[in-house]
Amino acid sequence: MLGKIALEEAFALPRFEEKTRWWASLFSTDAEQHVREITDIDTLRIEYADKHGVGYQILSYTAPGVQDIWDPEEAHALAVEINDYIAERVSKASDRLGAFATLSMHDPTRAASELRRCVETHGFKGALVNDTQRAGPDGDDLIFYDNPSWDVFWQTCTNLDVPLYLHPRNPTGTIYDKLWADRKWLIGPPLSFAQGVSLHVLGMVTNGVFDRHPRLQVILGHLGEHIPFDMWRINHWFEDRKKVLGLRETCKRTIREYFAENLWITTSGHFSTTTLNFCMAEVGADRVLFSIDYPFERFEEGCGWFDGAEMNETDRVKIGRENGKKLFKLGEYKDSSA
Repeated sequence: MLGKIALEEAFALPRFEEKTRWWASLFSTDAEQHVREITDIDTLRIEYADKHGVGYQILSYTAPGVQDIWDPEEAHALAVEINDYIAERVSKASDRLGAFATLSMHDPTRAASELRRCVETHGFKGALVNDTQRAGPDGDDLIFYDNPSWDVFWQTCTNLDVPLYLHPRNPTGTIYDKLWADRKWLIGPPLSFAQGVSLHVLGMVTNGVFDRHPRLQVILGHLGEHIPFDMWRINHWFEDRKKVLGLRETCKRTIREYFAENLWITTSGHFSTTTLNFCMAEVGADRVLFSIDYPFERFEEGCGWFDGAEMNETDRVKIGRENGKKLFKLGEYKDSSA
C-alpha cells in the first residue's frame, strides 16, 4: 500500500550521540546502526519510506527524553531545543515529514504554552509525552497528568485541536528497584511499557479527564498497551461494580465509549494480524492508526506485514492513511491519494 502515514517514529539529537550509543547497547544487537538511524532525519528514513510505501512520517523525540529529567528548568530548556531543532529539519521536507512537540511535564501551564508555541509557530501535529514526568529533589517522584490541576493543559490540546501521544518510558528510581531490578528482561516492550501507560491512561479515564474534556484525543501505541485485550473485564468491573461504589462520580461513560470518542491505538511495534483483527473487533477500524516504531523496529517488517495482512482493503486504507489524514488534518503528501 502506498501513502501510509507512520506516527511513532523516533529521532535523537546528534549532540547526545554517546548517550544514544549507550542506550542502544541495552536493547540493540547493532548499536552503531541504531545511532545512525535515530540521528538521521531526512535521508535514511525517507529512503526507507520510499522503498516501503510510507508517504508521511510524524517524528518524535526518543524515550525517555525530557520525562527522564527531574529538574524543571533543565527539562524545559531541552524541550525547547529539541522542538526548534526538529522544526527546522522537517520544514525542509514538509510534504514527507511532520513532528510532535516534546514537552517538559513539570508544570501544566508551561507545558501548555510550549505546545501552543509548537503548533502555532512550527505547525506541529500535536505532542508526544513519555508517560510520567520524573520530579523531586532526587528524581524519585512521578507526575501523572490525570488530576484537575492538569486541566489547563488538556484544554489547550482541545483548543488547538491536536492529539497527545502517550508513549512509554523505562521505570526509574525506587519503582525500578522494587519491581524490575530482579526482572530486568521484562523492562520495555515485554511488559513494563504497557503496564506504565495503561495505568496512566486508565487513570485519565477514571479521574474524569475525558469527561471534563470530551473532545480530547489521546493516542496509545503498540495496539493499545494491552487494554483492548481486557476491554470486557474492565467494562464489567467499571459498570457493574466500581460505579456502584462511587466511580460514577468521575467516569460518566463506558470504557468502550472512551475508545470510540477519545482514544486511538497504533500498530507500532506490534505486527500481528491476529492481534490487529482482535483490536479492530474491540475498538473498530476507525480508531486504529498504522505506525512502525522506527528505528526500534524495521520499516520492512512493519510495512511488509501491514501490506500483506489479511483484512479487507477498506480497513487497510483507513488504518494505513485515511484515519491519520483526518486526525492530523493533513493536506497533500507523497501518494496521499494513491
